[in-house]
Amino acid sequence: MRKMFTIFATLLVVISCGTSGTARAERDDSPVAKTAERGAVEVGAADTAAYMPLLRDRRVAVLANHTAMFSAEEHIVDMFHREGINLVGIFSPEHGFRGRAEAGAAVANSVDERTGVAILSLYNGNTKRPADDVMRSFDVLVVDMQDVGLRFYTYYISMLRMVDACADFGCEVIVLDRPNPNGHYVDGPILDMRYKSGVGWLPIPVVHGMTMGEIAQMAVGEGWAKRADLKVIKCKNYDHNTHYVLPIAPSPNLPTQHSIYLYPSTCLFEGTVVSMGRGTDSPFEVYGHPAMSGREFSYTPQPNAGSKTPPHSGKLCYGVDLRALPDEQIWREGLNLEYVIDAYRDLAMDDKFFTPMFEKLIGVDWVRTMINEGYSAAEIKARWAEDVERFKQQRRKYLLYNE
Repeated sequence: MRKMFTIFATLLVVISCGTSGTARAERDDSPVAKTAERGAVEVGAADTAAYMPLLRDRRVAVLANHTAMFSAEEHIVDMFHREGINLVGIFSPEHGFRGRAEAGAAVANSVDERTGVAILSLYNGNTKRPADDVMRSFDVLVVDMQDVGLRFYTYYISMLRMVDACADFGCEVIVLDRPNPNGHYVDGPILDMRYKSGVGWLPIPVVHGMTMGEIAQMAVGEGWAKRADLKVIKCKNYDHNTHYVLPIAPSPNLPTQHSIYLYPSTCLFEGTVVSMGRGTDSPFEVYGHPAMSGREFSYTPQPNAGSKTPPHSGKLCYGVDLRALPDEQIWREGLNLEYVIDAYRDLAMDDKFFTPMFEKLIGVDWVRTMINEGYSAAEIKARWAEDVERFKQQRRKYLLYNE
C-alpha cells in the first residue's frame, strides 16, 4: 500500500450557510469555533491505517453508493482497485451504485464500467439478501454510504440485511462511518413493529440521531440484527452537536442541505394526497395540492430525473414554500407536524387525506387519530416525548461520538 493516500480533508464540518453564519462563527461557543479547535471532520474512509490491513489477501465485497468518496476525485471502489485489493463484488442500495435511480425504483444488476466488478442490486424488487454462492464468494464486506439519520431512509436497512447475511456465512463487516447531518437530535415516536416495512425496520424513533456505524452496533447489540463480526471505523473530529454539511447529495430528491433538514417533517406527505415537491427543483422544501385554498405560492410538478411520475404531475398545486425557513428554526422545531396538519385542515378530506403509507412513515397509528381529532402538533409531539427519552437512554451505550 502506498505510504500516503489522498485524504478527503475538505469534508468540512460547518454550520449550513445562513445569514447569521458569521455571527455564529465569532462566538467562542459556536459549533464553527469548536470545529476550528478540533480540525475538520475526517470520515471513516480516510483512516486507511485502521482498515486497509484488514483487506489485504482477502476477498472483499463492498456495499456502497455514489457517496462513498475516498477523496474529492476518487470513489472508495476505485481506490481499492488502484491499490490492488481483491474486490470481488459490489452491492448497491436504493438509488443504485451511482445514485441516479428515483426513490423506490427497482435497480438492475450490472457491471461497474470503471473497474469491471459485478454490481448486485439489493433494491431490485426481488433480492432480500444475496444467494448463498454469492455470500461464499467474499470474506469481508466493507460498508460505506452517507445516511441522513432517519428511520425511513433505507440505506441502513440494506446494511442490516447484509449484516444478517454476513453473520450466517461468517463474513466480517467493516463499516466506514460518516457523520449524520441530522445527528444533533432525536425525535418522533418509536416504530410499532406492526408497521415494519421497507421504510421502517427497527423499533427506533423517526429521527434516531445515529451514524451508520452506531446504528449497526445497536442493531447487533439489541438483537435486532444477527451477531456478525462487526467493526466500525470512526470519523475523526465529529460529535453529535456537529452540523455537518454533506459534500454530495445522498439521493436524487435531497439535493440541498436545507431539504435534508426538512425531510423528517415533509417526507410524511408521502403518506398523504399532498405533493411534497417531487417533480420540481425543490423536493421536500415545498408542499401543495391542486385544491388547497388561499395560497399565493404555486408550482406544477413535472417528470424529471428524480421522479418520473411525481404526485399531481402536470397539475397546478397551491401550497407553501419552505425554502426561506432558516436552518436554525428547523433545528429548534425538529420533527414538525404543523405542515401536515395545515394541509389536512385546508383540504377537509378527513381520513381520505391519508394513505396507508402514513403509518409506515410515522410508525404508529395514533398520530393519524390525533390529527383527525383536532389535536395540535405540540400536543401530539408531547405524547411521543417519553419514546424519545427512553430511546436516548437505550442507545447511549452504542454511541461512538459525544452527545
